[in-house]
Amino acid sequence: MARAEQVLVLEPQHELKFRGPFTDVVTATLKLTNPTDRNVCFKVKTTAPRRYCVRPNSGVIDAGTSVVVSVMLQPFEYDPNEKSKHKFMVQSMLAPFDMTDMEGVWKEAKPEELMDSKLRCTFEMPLENDKTNEHTMLPKSSSASLDDGEVKKIMEECKRLQMEVQRLREENKQIRDDDGLRKRKVASVAASHSSTMVTSSMRDEGLSTRVLALCVLFFVIGVIFGKLAL
Repeated sequence: MARAEQVLVLEPQHELKFRGPFTDVVTATLKLTNPTDRNVCFKVKTTAPRRYCVRPNSGVIDAGTSVVVSVMLQPFEYDPNEKSKHKFMVQSMLAPFDMTDMEGVWKEAKPEELMDSKLRCTFEMPLENDKTNEHTMLPKSSSASLDDGEVKKIMEECKRLQMEVQRLREENKQIRDDDGLRKRKVASVAASHSSTMVTSSMRDEGLSTRVLALCVLFFVIGVIFGKLAL
């Protein structure tokens, strides 16, 4: 019995294009749309599983919805004379109404229930003019690729960093104020200690002067009494 016709709509339909340079991971996207009123299980397979990373590579597409599959080609040495023999196959089947185990559904599926579509892979190297245009447009493309959630996260991170900088500034100011207060206290203690020393010195000096005056007075009195005695 012939296989059923593919119910999923593939974009692109027949070919996945990967545009170099291939010194880094190159990603192509495959959109799978389910136009039916039934949920559809799908799997994405390739003839070169070591060369590609596919996310998601399987799952369930709800009725009337779509899934975007990212096909990531790993870095390799590109040879323009070598034609790509890599192929992908999108396999699908209508999901049972009572489905609980997707892997079990695939194992128990009958051949006539399976549907598939095949895509070939092509590799292209950009021309020199294209490279210049890519470099020129890169910042704009990168900005356009950010969704609202990513922009919100970036804004929140900027706000958090600004608050952190403000907090550090306040801590630095507090440290400077505390250091100035400490220096003023040290200067005040030093001045108080110096004043105490001066006062003590003056007190000692005054005491010595009085003792000397008393000694002189006693000496004079002694001399006077000595003359009177004679």
